[in-house]
Amino acid sequence: MGLLAEQLGVRTPSLYKHVDGQEDLNRRIATLALNEAADAVGGAVQGHTGRDALAAAAHAFRAFVLAHPGRYAATIGIEPTGPHDPLATASRRLLDSFTAVLRGYEIAETAETAATAETAAITETAEPHVDHALRTLRSLCHGFATLQSADAFQRSADIDESFDWLITFADHGLRAM
Repeated sequence: MGLLAEQLGVRTPSLYKHVDGQEDLNRRIATLALNEAADAVGGAVQGHTGRDALAAAAHAFRAFVLAHPGRYAATIGIEPTGPHDPLATASRRLLDSFTAVLRGYEIAETAETAATAETAAITETAEPHVDHALRTLRSLCHGFATLQSADAFQRSADIDESFDWLITFADHGLRAM
């Protein structure tokens, strides 16, 4: 907090008029980042379905991580304190954008239909598909974007072409489900 205060040209105690400490500051940064990412991804997928929605979401997410690597890093490993925590709301917004992509692959509809079914057995078998698909998309997009932001791609192949391969790979996998 002292370094931040110094960079802002204020005394450290002055910061505590606005934040409750380092943890509060980290939560606020993570919430801001998740909301910004949700805005970017959500706006990008509007009007698109299937591979087009997937590509739009993936490109928007990657662009956000590359433009704001520090903010994005703040979102990793931080947990909401409850369902009404602004961090939880921001996280749901981003997940909702990726869930919208899954509708084009009929994965999200399966879970939504099952969620309204009267038998718990149907719900239990459908919802994990959405969870698995979301984890897969997050892992692919997160992994690629964070590696790229760390300048970890050392081979001579074009990075944008590699990212298009990733999108095609994910599209084929989602279609096969």
